[in-house]
Formats: sequence, structure tokens, C-alpha cells
Amino acid sequence: MRLIIGLCFAACYASPALADEIVDTRTVQIAVDGTISQRCAMGSIPNMDFGDLNRGGLSANARVAFDCNVPFTMNISGSGGALSHTTMPSGQGPYSGALPYALGISMPVRHPSVRTLTRTFDSRELRGGGSFSSNGGIATDGMTLSIQLAAPTGEAGLLAGNYVETITITVSPM
Repeated sequence: MRLIIGLCFAACYASPALADEIVDTRTVQIAVDGTISQRCAMGSIPNMDFGDLNRGGLSANARVAFDCNVPFTMNISGSGGALSHTTMPSGQGPYSGALPYALGISMPVRHPSVRTLTRTFDSRELRGGGSFSSNGGIATDGMTLSIQLAAPTGEAGLLAGNYVETITITVSPM
């Protein structure tokens, strides 16, 4: 008897599940969305110390972690447009105070297939700033930077002392 009363009580308070009416439809569309934030990140780049610059024809390469999940533009500038003598960048007498260089960039980009983009900048060009575009691709496999030192331009070679240059690389998502 208690079972019958319990069932009657449950039946009185139970309500059918509410649902839209069933119509003669064979297709249903469901909107699904989400977002991924744009990100461009570059690993650290080691300082490149060439040591004795009298040896000539010096070069250095650095593999750099780089990942950008959107197309991007890379802006590159050199503070002096050459490796410059720290106190006499114009040189003195027959000795030059500047040593030009070439900066090369090579990186695989995906469009979705992979292709390698390369660009070389002359150091004098970098004084005003240079630009490198991914041409609509994204980068996931890093990049290689290379610096090739040119021959000294002074008639007697380079002035004795320390030479420096600061290269700044800025990445901007497009």
C-alpha cells in the first residue's frame, strides 16, 4: 500500500521534460566558436664576439627560437650601421673606425606548406631600419641569424680598440 501511495504522490508532482516540439526537420545547425590569442615570441640571442677583427672574413651564425601563430613583420635596426670603434667611430688618419657587416635571416614559414624565407641586410641599410615580412605565413620552427663581416674600408685597416654594434629585432603581428 505504501508503494502505491508513493507512486501516486510521485506521479502528481512529476512533470514531463520540456522540449521543443518535434518538427519535420532533418538538419540542425549548432553554432560553435572560440578564440586563440595571437602570439609572437622570440628566444634569446647570444652576443656574437668576433675576437680579433684583423683576421678578416669572419662570420657567425645563431639559431634562435621563434614562434608566431599569425603572419608578422620583423623590423631590424643597427645602432651604428657597422661595428664601430667605441671612442672614434669615424676612425683616425688612415685607420677606419667602422667595419660594415651583412646580417642574414633565414626562417621556415608555413602557408600551410613550408617554405624558407631568406633576407640579407647590409649594415648601412640597418641604420635606417630594415623590414622583413612573413608574406602571410606563420613561423613555428625558429630562425637562423648570420653575420658576415666585410673588409675594413680604411687604407691602413682598422683603428686599434674595441668595436661594438647593437642590432634590435622587433616582431609585430600583422
